[in-house]
Parts: sequence; C-alpha cells; structure tokens
Amino acid sequence: MVLFLRSGSLGRGVYLLQMGFHYKDGYLYCEELKVKDIQEEVSYSPFYLYSLAQLEENYDAYHKALTEINAIIGYAVKANNNLSLLKRLSSLDSGAVLVSGNELQLSLAAGFDLKRTILNGNGKTLEELSLAVEHGVLINIDSEFDLQHIQQTTKQLDQPANVLIRINPDVDPEVHPYVSTGMKNSKFGIRNEHLNWFLDEIRKDDLLNLVGVHCHLGSTIKKVRIFRDATEIMLDFMRSIQAEGFSANYLNIGGGLGIDYERDGEEIPTPTDLINSIRELLTEDITLIIEPGRSIIGNTAVFVNRVTGVKTNGNKHFIVTDGSMAELIRPSLYDAYQHIEFIEPVDGKIETFDVVGPVCESADFLGKERVLPTPPEGTGLVVCDAGAYCHAMSSNYNLKMRPPEYLVDGDKLTCIRRVETLGDYLRLFDV
Repeated sequence: MVLFLRSGSLGRGVYLLQMGFHYKDGYLYCEELKVKDIQEEVSYSPFYLYSLAQLEENYDAYHKALTEINAIIGYAVKANNNLSLLKRLSSLDSGAVLVSGNELQLSLAAGFDLKRTILNGNGKTLEELSLAVEHGVLINIDSEFDLQHIQQTTKQLDQPANVLIRINPDVDPEVHPYVSTGMKNSKFGIRNEHLNWFLDEIRKDDLLNLVGVHCHLGSTIKKVRIFRDATEIMLDFMRSIQAEGFSANYLNIGGGLGIDYERDGEEIPTPTDLINSIRELLTEDITLIIEPGRSIIGNTAVFVNRVTGVKTNGNKHFIVTDGSMAELIRPSLYDAYQHIEFIEPVDGKIETFDVVGPVCESADFLGKERVLPTPPEGTGLVVCDAGAYCHAMSSNYNLKMRPPEYLVDGDKLTCIRRVETLGDYLRLFDV
C-alpha cells in the first residue's frame, strides 16, 4: 500500500489508499489513468471502475498467507460475478464458492476447476444439485431435506458426490445481523445436536463421500479471534466425525474478512493475520478451504457518479447524484458506510451533506452526514470500495438501467460489461 496526501475534497488529512487508486494534484487516479478523463470518455453515468492491479494484489495476499498449508482459496462468486473478473481469478488458480446453479455455469465458462469449487445454500434445487454432482463440485449439506435431495440426485444420476456438513459454531461475528450466518438460530446449517443422524444416513449411502465440515460466520468481520474460536470448535466436530470412521479432511472456515470501508485509521486484519491466527491449529492431514469474497474484490472498484445538483431543505443539505440505491444498495439495505470522495478539486463552502440519488424513495442515499465542500453541477464523485455486493445487487428499480463496468490495467481501459439499455429490458416481455 502507498500513503498519499490528499489534495482533493476537503484538502486536508492523510488517507491510506490501496495501490489501485491514488490522488495526484487533486485528481483521483485509477492506476495510471485519471478518473475524470475516464468519466469524460465514458458515454454513460454512473459506472463502476475496477483496478486489475488491486485485484491481483488482493488474491496474492491470500496465496502468500497460505504458503505451506494445504488449502483451496474459493472466491465467493456472489460478491461480484463479472465474467471478465472471474476469468482473471481462475487464471490465478483460484477456486470458487457457489450459491446457485447459474453461478456454477458461469464459473464453468470462466475456466474454474469445478472440482475445486463448493456449492453452498440452504435451498438448493434438484436441478442445481444435478449440475453440481455431474461436475464433481463439493456440496455442503445444509439440512435434513437438503441431504435427502442430494441423495435423490446421486441415485438418479448413479454418480457419487463429495459432501461436507455445514455446522454452526454459534460464534458471534459481531457484525450487522443481516450478514451474520453462523449463529445457532441461523437459517443456514444443520441442527448441530442432530449430527449423529446425518452421519448415520451418510454411512448407509454408498454414493455419498463425507469429506469435511463447513462453517460460515458472517461478513465484514474485523477480529481474527472470531475465526480462531470457530476453527477450534469446528476441529472438535471434525475429529469426532473422523472417530466415527469418516475420512473427513476438508476444513472449510468460510470467508467474511472485513475491509476498510470507514477509512478512519482502524487497523483491519490482513489475510496473513487471519491465517496466522489459526496456523498452529492445522495439521498436515487437513486441507483448509477459505471463501474470501469482499476481501478480494471489495476495494478493487469505485462507483463513479456525476453531481446533478445541490439543495437544502430545512436544516439538511443534499448533494444529488445520478447514482442511486438502484445501482448501489448497501447503504440503504444495511445502513452500511462507504467512503465518498470527489474525483477532482472542489473549493466550495464546506457543509455536512447527505449524498442522495434520484430514486423515488427516502431510503435512496449513498452516504449520510458527510463533511464535504459544496460541489458545482457536473462534479465527479465516487463511492469507494464498491467491488463487492454493489453491482451484483443492482436492480432496475425506477426503471434505472444496470450500469456498465470498466477495468483499468496500467494505462489501458476496457469495458468489461456494457450498460443495459431500455431495449434489453423490453425484450424480456412477450408483448
């Protein structure tokens, strides 16, 4: 990482920015390209802008952290499913974590080795399971009915499946409840007290091969002791399963490592911090599976907007942009904080603004109570750290079109997803 003195928006303070994005003479750059120049070149606003260098650095951080450990890095496709980015990750030898049949087929198109992919989900369909079994995907058992559906599928195909059991370690990840997934009352995972029933059912089925255990605690986790606590619990489950005669050697601890959304100087654990916290617990017979999504893709992108205007109502000041909750819903859905910056020097009066979009909802905001200089119409503005769960969760609400995505590689700009058009939308209707 590189430390830059920022001369943009407020013109004061020091901000730690990742290698993909930095300020120079008051302008934001993505690698070697000025974002303002890109905005003027691109014909549509808003749009997403990615740094390839940042993506590769993030993946390499996991690769280096896992040196001398038997491991699979399974990128969580749900975080960002852009095909070009998936192809880049598969070329780096990443595995993939899937939560739908469509993600499975997309991963196949991206070139992932499907024997190093994992299918998660609490409601997998028979069609999805058939695809997974046919391609040798590792499948997580999430419930009694899920196990029965897997058995039905393997019997119908007369083809074996390698399975893991998803166990809830009941460790509080200390995150927003919407992204907490490993507690006892979660909708995910088996009833832990019913584990022996699952083992008995699997033992009786010649087409099922129990190869490991799986857990997922949640997302945006910033304390590595949480991963260590869960790993200790999961290893106890794993050893008890092995004592029952199963060769269960895969330990899948999920993903969920947080990133520095707030930019307030907080020390965020790195992949090395995470792995070092559990390294001494791992033995040579264990193959570790880790499922990073946000921590690989989150800080690789910014969401680039244009200021439509500034207004005041009562005692509230608003910056209105052409971007909205339709393109980036995390702030509205989770009350999530994402840092907001201008891409060019702005010298207006400093005020406290809510940054809002044009969608007809009071919940349509990109950020609240942000201290910024008053921008003129047309100023470029970015929502930072927009690579994960942003474009992937975008919608056509208010009939807004899903925005295009661009990738920067050094001084080269490539469109990796074109903007949706109204023509694309109308073709969905048989009228």
